[in-house]
Amino acid sequence: MKKYVNGKLVDMSADEIKARQEEEKEEQALEPAKKLAMLRLERNFLLGQSDWVVIKEREEGGSVSNFADWKKYRQELRDITNTYKSLKDVKWPTAPSE
Repeated sequence: MKKYVNGKLVDMSADEIKARQEEEKEEQALEPAKKLAMLRLERNFLLGQSDWVVIKEREEGGSVSNFADWKKYRQELRDITNTYKSLKDVKWPTAPSE
């Protein structure tokens, strides 16, 4: 492995190579956590987009005719991280019509 020092490409020492390899292992170990965090961000955004249904249902005492569908949808969103670990693979549930 090589590195730049003062604009020149030089060989890395064995200790530097070992340290870099350890850093790469640590980065790879964090990758699943990063993917799950991105999935949760998107899921939380979608939950936020449907908060109005819960608010309306509570404030107007049962005025949302398809509230059971919304409740199911929101639960499916909450459960999404039990099935998927990355945004790349997710099959998002479909929100009920308003």
